[in-house]
Amino acid sequence: MNDKLAKMGMPPTLIWGYIGVLIFMMGDGLELAWISPYLHEQGLSVQQTALLTTCYGVTIAIGSWFSGVLVEVIGPRKVMLLGTLLYIIGHIIFVGLAIPTMSYEMMIPSYAIRGFGYPLFAYSFLVWVAYRSPQKRLGAAVGWFWFVFTGGLSVLGSFYSSITIQLFGHFFTLWTAIIWVLIGTFLAVFVNRDKFELEHKEDGFKAHLKEMGAGITILKREPRVAVACIVRIINQAAQYAFPLFLPIYLSTKGIATTTWLNIWGTIFIANIIFNIIFGALSDKIGWKNTISYIGGVGCAVFTLGLYFIPEIFTGNVFIVGTIGFLWGMCLAGFVPISALVPSLVHDGDKGPAMAILNLGAGLCVFAGPGLVALFYDSIGVQGMMYLIFALYVASAVMTRFLKTPEERGISENKEVV
Repeated sequence: MNDKLAKMGMPPTLIWGYIGVLIFMMGDGLELAWISPYLHEQGLSVQQTALLTTCYGVTIAIGSWFSGVLVEVIGPRKVMLLGTLLYIIGHIIFVGLAIPTMSYEMMIPSYAIRGFGYPLFAYSFLVWVAYRSPQKRLGAAVGWFWFVFTGGLSVLGSFYSSITIQLFGHFFTLWTAIIWVLIGTFLAVFVNRDKFELEHKEDGFKAHLKEMGAGITILKREPRVAVACIVRIINQAAQYAFPLFLPIYLSTKGIATTTWLNIWGTIFIANIIFNIIFGALSDKIGWKNTISYIGGVGCAVFTLGLYFIPEIFTGNVFIVGTIGFLWGMCLAGFVPISALVPSLVHDGDKGPAMAILNLGAGLCVFAGPGLVALFYDSIGVQGMMYLIFALYVASAVMTRFLKTPEERGISENKEVV
């Protein structure tokens, strides 16, 4: 069994961690697709639900940055437990007190506290994977991480909710999230027996402050990490921008919103499948090649396809769905960035580098909506699609400058010669 897992690129000692992340993210993400319209039906305005999710996105970004640094300070298990604790505290207040009373003043802080949960839990495990996976199989290992992460958050959570809401209602479904989160935590933290040890780490408050500061100063010492952070933001910005305007556009092209939801689901089925495929492929053809050509160029091409194909084949769900599938497939081309970034720095800087990368993952949550808020009124749907196209092309170019210390050494030697 262990040999089979190793051949597939998954570190055998972390198998329970992967399963735990899958189940945790299923619980954490079960309401994402319907919480805004549900609260709107209960009396909140669109602006209020937008502010609520924005505050949630802010704490996700903060938690994403802290996850990588805290792993090096207190270890991944304690950070993951902290994420679970904050999630449960926020969730109990949000579901137990804020929603029954429809207290908006209570909803914002409780939902924001809840937002710290999954980045501290899941991204800490991603750092764990980065440290414990063989370098030659790191692309496949992080591919498996994004498979379970997205599979839980965007696939299983949505399907589970669609069933339980019909059977028991929204409120009961929200409460069951805690059960899944606790099961995922138990498997990833306690059943998972893999050992995580950091060498040459100092103890004490001053040393911990120094470690926290390293999460910022690395941007000056290693500017390539900052570039990688920008690429990571571009990676999923469209994922959070498209739902705000693309369904409206497609409805004018003969594709109903309910049909769009099925296309959106198809996109992420493709994404989780190719997270594994491209993760493994990247170890053979190169991480940068996979990110720039499949991720950057591929997403750029099919972003334009999502605009022009509905124009040409009005109302043809199959063709539009196929373009969506291909866009979701290419989105998985960015998976190796979680393997590439730790290799850009020396061993002592891996944690801070991953912290910045995780920050980029968190910033996606409101970078996409921010682009729509800033530009949609002035440039419209076509302009937005060209803007996102340009960002993906820029990410492909920037990726080519992300050189490892070994590559930089080879270049320098050639220049000397």
